[in-house]
Amino acid sequence: MARQSVEEIKEESRGLYGKIAETLLSEESHFNESEYQLLKFHGTYQQDNRDSRRERRKQKLDKEWSFMVRTKMPSGTLTAEQYLAHHNMANQLGNTTMRLTTRQGIQLHGILKGDLRETIRSISDCGLTTWGACGDVVRNTMAPAIPINSLAHNEARNLASEISSRFDAKTTSYSSIWLNGEKLDLDNTHEEAPTEEPIYGKLYLPRKFKIGIAIPPVNDVDLFSQDIGLVLHQEDRNVVGYSIYVGGGFGMTHGIKTTYPALAKPLFYCGKENVAEACEAIVKVQRDYGDRSDRKHARLKYLVNEKGIDWFRTKVCERIDFQTQDVKSDNFNSVADALGWHEQGDGKMFLGVHVAQGRIKDDETTQNRSAFKKITETISCPVRITPNANIYFYDIDEKNCELVNSILAEYNIEIGDNFSGARQTAHACVALPTCGLALSESERVFSELLDSIDKVLEDFKLSEEQILIRMTGCPNGCARPYNADFAFVGRAPKKYAMFVGGSSAGDRLARLYKKSVDFEQIKDEIKQVLAGFVSNRTQNEKFSDFWNRTQVSDSDTDPLQFHLDDSER
Repeated sequence: MARQSVEEIKEESRGLYGKIAETLLSEESHFNESEYQLLKFHGTYQQDNRDSRRERRKQKLDKEWSFMVRTKMPSGTLTAEQYLAHHNMANQLGNTTMRLTTRQGIQLHGILKGDLRETIRSISDCGLTTWGACGDVVRNTMAPAIPINSLAHNEARNLASEISSRFDAKTTSYSSIWLNGEKLDLDNTHEEAPTEEPIYGKLYLPRKFKIGIAIPPVNDVDLFSQDIGLVLHQEDRNVVGYSIYVGGGFGMTHGIKTTYPALAKPLFYCGKENVAEACEAIVKVQRDYGDRSDRKHARLKYLVNEKGIDWFRTKVCERIDFQTQDVKSDNFNSVADALGWHEQGDGKMFLGVHVAQGRIKDDETTQNRSAFKKITETISCPVRITPNANIYFYDIDEKNCELVNSILAEYNIEIGDNFSGARQTAHACVALPTCGLALSESERVFSELLDSIDKVLEDFKLSEEQILIRMTGCPNGCARPYNADFAFVGRAPKKYAMFVGGSSAGDRLARLYKKSVDFEQIKDEIKQVLAGFVSNRTQNEKFSDFWNRTQVSDSDTDPLQFHLDDSER
């Protein structure tokens, strides 16, 4: 039998039911391809331990199957109780670790098939969901994580929640399969006439869709990497509207020249009362015109880049009934989080803590899992996940600050405000051993790499500079590498494509510097580039500005620049 396309799987799924329930109740060790594709919509990815594949194959054993379950929470906000529920699930149902994501979510890894339903039910029981955290839908809506109690920040977070609810799929498959009753009843896990999806239609979207909200001058949500980027604008401290950018996205495939990263382009400005409707119109244009014949070419960025922003704007305006204006000017200067202690603006304090690669764990290198548990248990403070996969503890009475400091000291946790500027914003994707797409290591080698880079920065007296460094195990770009100052994208075991010249503000694309660099060479490659920067920079010039000033390059929008190195131009 020929392999079904994902579009066929969605169409025949009867509202994303498929045969997920039947497989859950079966003795099968894993789900087949069709159910695997549908599981993503429900918030979980089927994975296996790639480290053990070869040995298990020798022993004629099945793969070591498990599941990653991702919680969706707009703006990354959790109560203390919700955080502790995830801590307990990681311990009782997962591999004991939690992974904070660059979309302000939490991932639990190592979930076994027999525990999958309990995990998803437990997340729902604590008032959150996995529904729409993955799949061809609008995913977790991002907003500024910093817990400042201002009108702008509160409205941005409220808008994130509104957008998230607006784009929830309406099918009953999620509640029927995962949430209804203690016993799964196959007779009640089918929809002969699936619930109508007024936004998504029968086929849902061609690919995943991402929305983020930013408040200048901080671009922590990486606005220009989003399918829809919303820039909040204020007048006399009142929120009046949003500039809307469309068509950002970083996934690509090495050597396939029709795939490439892109920064979002300016669409229009509208009043705040119309912004959710504008988002819906944009999503529907992508639904109707996005490429469904090739999933590698299905993201909104290709539609915007290849049809043109004027064509796209016309199609959106055909679906709205309010006036728009040109986008308003903005000025972003950083993607960084506010690590350390800060006032919230309402008499209380918040604390930003660095989490290396977003991994919350207890092992020989860190005990942040125990530390964070004790903080939330002791003072019952809410938390917020940042787009840099760090964590904020907030609403803390000033009298409790020393208590929190003592807990961190007990577990030898540094909050990170003394780290180099590069380490504070650096990030790597999960990659091996669980990601099925990874071509090389990322998370497991990144701390070692940063140790060596910190020494280079110290030698050049650049430790306090904001230099954005990101690494991914494959070109799909989960750690958003293509707008970093330095990015390393996996090509093969221990080999990476090297990109240089993005921006610590997230508003410029990097360019391919070398098609393949060995992991052991990365430090020397960075050292060579930074030596030129130190020797030739103007006063107070940022690295990204220096690189853009001194390099002769083709247009940033030329797709070929992500696939060809200088010897091939």
